[in-house]
Amino acid sequence: MDITKLQRAIVDALEDVKAQDIKVFNTTHLTSLFDRVVIASATSNRHTRALASSVADRARSLGVRVIATEGEDTGEWVLVDLGDVVVHLMQPVIRSYYNLEEVWGGKPVRLKLLPESTRVAATAPSFSHDDEAQ
Repeated sequence: MDITKLQRAIVDALEDVKAQDIKVFNTTHLTSLFDRVVIASATSNRHTRALASSVADRARSLGVRVIATEGEDTGEWVLVDLGDVVVHLMQPVIRSYYNLEEVWGGKPVRLKLLPESTRVAATAPSFSHDDEAQ
């Protein structure tokens, strides 16, 4: 699957469950292990788990294999590994403490966040995005 379509589908899945402060970073210049890091905040343990579930479900519906999900037991920081994209879902205190934006944030990917009323289904052929980092 094209990386821009996958990152758009992930962001849409996060927005569907009301993730906060969603950031996408291009990591191709830092590591060959994955191409994107997505970081988002959640309001509670239950919320991080719901966000992880939404991302995993969307990925599977698109035929993308979920390699691993870590941290669901505590829910403070849940990681969803989709191979080309690694998604970090964190509560704000944990996110602030670990400051992953400093580690991965050299090349932010700019995505237009779509209003809920105009959001395109994840399987639609085109997505609205401005991927400056490619």
